[in-house]
Amino acid sequence: MRAAFPFSAIVGQDEMKRALLIAAVDPKIGGVMVFGDRGTGKSTAARALAALLPPLGKGKPVPFVDLPLGATEDRVVGALDIERALGKGEKAFEPGLLAKADQGFLYIDEINLLEDHIVDLLLDVAASGENVVEREGLSVRHSARFVLIGSGNPEEGELRPQLLDRFGLSLEVRTSQDLDTRVEILRRCDAFERTPDAFAADWAKAEKKTLNKIAKAKKLLPELTVPDDVLRAASELCIAVGADGLRGELTLMRAARAAAALGGKTLVGVTQLRAVAPMALRHRLRRNVLDETGSTARIERALSELFD
Repeated sequence: MRAAFPFSAIVGQDEMKRALLIAAVDPKIGGVMVFGDRGTGKSTAARALAALLPPLGKGKPVPFVDLPLGATEDRVVGALDIERALGKGEKAFEPGLLAKADQGFLYIDEINLLEDHIVDLLLDVAASGENVVEREGLSVRHSARFVLIGSGNPEEGELRPQLLDRFGLSLEVRTSQDLDTRVEILRRCDAFERTPDAFAADWAKAEKKTLNKIAKAKKLLPELTVPDDVLRAASELCIAVGADGLRGELTLMRAARAAAALGGKTLVGVTQLRAVAPMALRHRLRRNVLDETGSTARIERALSELFD
């Protein structure tokens, strides 16, 4: 099997990499939505992280499932063979993509073009960790714990705010305009295409370091609590930027805790809260006709006013 592009070898896109690591440490965060230009490494980063993680039982690699735009509901959730059930009394279930993604990653490119009811269904399952298929009085239930990663270009259509709000984290990636960065990307892509195994071997030490960081964070996560002053700071920030509902605070709390665990910290502080605030809140802000600045700028301004 051809080696995957190493996660550690991805140049730039630091916020995207940080968000994927946070979601890998705590899948309860609710998935990652990545908006931005084509060809900026969105799917490469997600695939690289899945390939980096240790195999599941019996050496099975961590699943990475691509969900195509034209997928039917049966293909996504699985299908029950009603004729076989009625004729032979056997419950025959054909697993769908959700079953294949269990304990891994479900990636949807151009999720903003996917039918709303499929996106809604995916978010329901991602939140509950369980897929339930019901047809003609028959029911099948199975585990479906996966990290949902969606990507899309806003110029091709927007995701409804009600659906966007249900993603834990949201990112904006752009094509780098830095000459040295672009050249380095070309250099690494070329080296990987010519000799993928040798390139992977060159990055093995860095990959092991990242893997150990994730493993230690997962072990540390259950021991971390978020102090009341940090919870209060999270709520103050959400009020200041006008975030609807409480998903903003909940995601801030979980993401800050996972970020602290990745940093090897034993206490969650405002530093971690500030680091994750843009990715946790930028997709939850209402448009303000009196303030044309972007969501990220509004969040950073509120952070400065509250905590500097």
